[in-house]
Amino acid sequence: MSTIGLRGPARVVVRQHRLTLWIVAGLALAGIAAVVVTSLWTASASDTFAGTDCSVENTARGCGDTVRHFLDSELRLSRAVGYADLVMWLLPAFIGMFVAGPLIGRELESGTYKVFWTQSLSPARWLAAKLAVPAVLTLAGVSAMSAVSAWAWWRAKTTHYPRDWYEREVYGAMGTVPVGYALLMLALGALAGLLLRRTVSAMVVTVIGYGALVMAMNSVRNGLWPTLTATSRLEDGHRFPEGVAAAGQGWLTSGGERLSADVCRTAADFERCLADKDITLRYLDYHPASHFWPLQLVETGILLALAALAVAVAFRVLRRRHG
Repeated sequence: MSTIGLRGPARVVVRQHRLTLWIVAGLALAGIAAVVVTSLWTASASDTFAGTDCSVENTARGCGDTVRHFLDSELRLSRAVGYADLVMWLLPAFIGMFVAGPLIGRELESGTYKVFWTQSLSPARWLAAKLAVPAVLTLAGVSAMSAVSAWAWWRAKTTHYPRDWYEREVYGAMGTVPVGYALLMLALGALAGLLLRRTVSAMVVTVIGYGALVMAMNSVRNGLWPTLTATSRLEDGHRFPEGVAAAGQGWLTSGGERLSADVCRTAADFERCLADKDITLRYLDYHPASHFWPLQLVETGILLALAALAVAVAFRVLRRRHG
């Protein structure tokens, strides 16, 4: 990776880890290229299929191979988008591991940081350089990959194998949330490296921290933005909006009291149970697709605030230990 235009500690950081950075950049570009090529190839197959007299819903004689080829192309796109989403979901953990281990933990463990600190480079400047370089690369790289993921998801949305926007992997691969997670894990990785001063230990703690963070955010996400509520009469069945993220559901009494969805599940006479409890409606709390960006921005704000806090604590730890 070129260091032209970089000076001082930032240039050193890039030179120290240029092989790793080149490998990561190459893998990212290869992944982006694979998703883009697959999407364009699927679009071409769709155009070709549209020019035939064949239909997926009513396959005429002689159209079997044509329909199969078309559906296979759409399935490949769906799988490619799924793999890309999985990579985006795991990427913050790898960023945190890289910062916690090779970037900071290893230098503290081996003592090579002393060489920099004895050459008119303060501990604060050393840490700032260690964070600035991966932060810039993370911001640019993850933003680009998130944009490609969103573009590919939108292309796959009209296929026979669509994925909903609220699925955890899909939601976590698009918008601003991937950048928030990546920057937070960068900060947490730095803090773990400074506190533990051991490469492997810092990397393990960082991964565990990422898992705990994801579980916590998944559990509170529905409450980050006010939900809408839909109701349906008992005789209408489960008639609720499509393409929405369910945040909670249950029963409503005639007085407006909410009851759990399981309240009559084990009753011997289900209908009698509903009548005894004066239940008249079903309800569903949900997020429509229009809530995607409010949820993303609120969650990203929380992640960035935590990242800023982790960075502040890291600098404080460094000052207390090394002045």
